[in-house]
Amino acid sequence: MTAPARTRTSADLIRAEEPVLAHNYHPLPVVVARAEGAWVEDVEGRRYLDMLAGYSALNFGHRHPALIEAAHRQLDQLTLTSRAFHNDKLAQFAESLAELTGQDMVLPMNTGAEAVESGIKVARKWAYEVKGVPADRATIVVADGNFHGRTTTIVSFSTDESARTGFGPFTPGFRIVPYNDLAALEAAVDETTAAVLIEPIQGEAGVLIPDDGYLAGIRELTRRAGCLFIADEIQSGLGRTGRTLAVEHEAVVPDMVLLGKALGGGIVPVSAVVARREVLGVLRPGEHGSTFGGNPLAAAVGSAVVELLGTGEFQRRAAELGVTLREGLAALEGKGVRGFRARGLWAGVDVDPAIGTGREISERLMREGILVKDTHGSTIRLAPPLTITDGELRSALGTLEKVLTEGA
Repeated sequence: MTAPARTRTSADLIRAEEPVLAHNYHPLPVVVARAEGAWVEDVEGRRYLDMLAGYSALNFGHRHPALIEAAHRQLDQLTLTSRAFHNDKLAQFAESLAELTGQDMVLPMNTGAEAVESGIKVARKWAYEVKGVPADRATIVVADGNFHGRTTTIVSFSTDESARTGFGPFTPGFRIVPYNDLAALEAAVDETTAAVLIEPIQGEAGVLIPDDGYLAGIRELTRRAGCLFIADEIQSGLGRTGRTLAVEHEAVVPDMVLLGKALGGGIVPVSAVVARREVLGVLRPGEHGSTFGGNPLAAAVGSAVVELLGTGEFQRRAAELGVTLREGLAALEGKGVRGFRARGLWAGVDVDPAIGTGREISERLMREGILVKDTHGSTIRLAPPLTITDGELRSALGTLEKVLTEGA
């Protein structure tokens, strides 16, 4: 008689990955097998509160019923046509997303990096055809500490050496200025500037929130200079900060907004460039494309995401629970927390290096049933699903206090 196959443990599965997976990530040693709402479960059945939410890709939690239903319904009908043909879900998705963001047109793509690359291409073409910049002279101004993705062009204007080293030669046409510095930004803008590309809140850098007036200042500067303001809202957008878009905290409407992550509802990769008609209207057939961009499954899920956001419930939850998050972190200052930055349900927490690195704190929290991720030394990021309850959030903050206190 053949013995039953042994269930592979987390350790087994992690060892199995080592020789066959490229080492482009350094994941925590937890192997997730199931998830629901704000919780995940590993292969041994241990439960963890997810305080990362896929870097905001899971704003609505794991397997939100409305999103799962939309995906199942579409899976039974049609999944892919490519843009060689029309599909019956795309118009609704584009119309609803344009209305939600206050823009005119939508360019559907898949990943966040694709949205950024698409935005760069559109901005350059707009500069040549509308602004009149001489051919191949267009420049785009970006901020130090940015994170817009990891394609060759995008890392060309990164200041993170781990993202750049070994990947040159780099794409020209970018000027890097300090983040949150309007004077430096204004000095970098000239007649060749196609756009200013900025994260309203820098996520990978540690959830850096600019001074009040910075975003409004960029809007006024770009309007005066006759160039585009592109807001990368891939992490900050779609409810995360307590508003649909983070730029709304300053009542700013950019010329172009880049979206991704939460737009796919944690089910499929969906991203989009949304912009004024004058901007996205420069594209003509054959000049840009994506086989999967705007596919029926993505459009169906994306439409369901927009419908959820249309109620305002998730934006309100992020704003209300954000108060709990800020108050909880403020109570930990001096107890292992050196400082923090938070807006809505998004925070960067600077831990006393004497207690541990961000990685070490993340591992200790994992052992206590809380999943977070580190960035830049002793900083950890908190970005729970917007479906988390007040009690769950307070419990996570209590666990963080326990880990910091025991490590002191």
